[in-house]
Amino acid sequence: MLYKPFQDLNLSILGMGNMRLPKVEGQGEKIDEAKAWAIIEYAYDHGVNYFDTAYRYHGGESETFIGKVLSQYPRSSFYLATKIPGQMMEYKDGKYNFTGLLAARPGRSPSELFEEQLEKCAVDYFDFYLLHCFCESAWDFYTSEEINVVGFLLEQKKKGYIRHLGFSAHCRADTLDKFINWSKSRFPEECFDFAQIQLNYMDWTLQEAGKKYDILTGHGIPVMVMEPCRCGRLVRLSPEAEALLKKARPNDSVPSWAFRFLQSLPNVQVVLSGMSTLEQITENIAVFSKNDPVTPEERQLLDEAIKPLLNLVPCTACRYCCEGCPQNLDIPKLISMYNDAKQDSFSLLVLGFTLGGMKEAELPSSCIGCGACAKQCPQEIDIPGIMQNFTELLGKK
Repeated sequence: MLYKPFQDLNLSILGMGNMRLPKVEGQGEKIDEAKAWAIIEYAYDHGVNYFDTAYRYHGGESETFIGKVLSQYPRSSFYLATKIPGQMMEYKDGKYNFTGLLAARPGRSPSELFEEQLEKCAVDYFDFYLLHCFCESAWDFYTSEEINVVGFLLEQKKKGYIRHLGFSAHCRADTLDKFINWSKSRFPEECFDFAQIQLNYMDWTLQEAGKKYDILTGHGIPVMVMEPCRCGRLVRLSPEAEALLKKARPNDSVPSWAFRFLQSLPNVQVVLSGMSTLEQITENIAVFSKNDPVTPEERQLLDEAIKPLLNLVPCTACRYCCEGCPQNLDIPKLISMYNDAKQDSFSLLVLGFTLGGMKEAELPSSCIGCGACAKQCPQEIDIPGIMQNFTELLGKK
């Protein structure tokens, strides 16, 4: 197993995600404990020491289960990460409530949640603790002076209940930079130790993952990776794309290319994989048992392999289109989001985090189709048509 130093720790580069554990057929998110136990034990026995979970994974049972499995091992031999579900919390009229997928549960304050999570995970402290799913629609909750979530968690860190504080993010690149700058100005002596983002060779361009990686690197924040295979999208490519990769490395699986891509990024600390079978974890451990990053030539090959999947609107973000827009729309941003949204349902789901934080006047539906933007576009893009298609696509989600 490959390891990387993180402050005073030595973390396995492959981390065990616990959102997609094997489930009992026909029983929703209920964990198949026998199969899941075997997977986690195999991971631990083969050198994986970073285990990630969250409050709502598997209907709230993931924390309890991972805590039960890991309790058989010495506490200093593994590193446990979990998250506060602030993207599904609100504070109104002096009362905390859950929203979204947690709406049916009684509201909890951050302190009550934290105590509950320590108990569920059967630990006295968390090695890594994250704000879950920071995004535009969660901005108000996470930055609220009254709620002071970050301040509360920093206090838990001082007390020794959290060793390293970070956040996971499903936001646009500019929002990510804004949030980091906000945290540094609000807490000048203490900043986030790490950040978790969706990062893979498909989203490097598509979801601004490359920009986010560069922003975090520029701020000196190590990157934990989620969705390295993009929710399974990069496990099976088109026959033409797979043939291209097989020709270059006949003995390598298609998923191994996604992991080797991430090995080539020096600021990647841990790559989380939600492994739900022993076959998956066996293969992934083999990949992360040797340092074998993609070469510059192989990276170009990945770009070629993924190109047919993307079918992107060729916007260069020159912003000429914005100058004459009577609605003051951020057209390049909307086109970038449209390129994301039209890929698959997963992309549209993730994009919802950003859309939920936007005003109605900022959405593509605000386009009046005047065509002033198209007249200015050097790429001759039918921008009003794109805005209409985007609006229709959002109406179908």
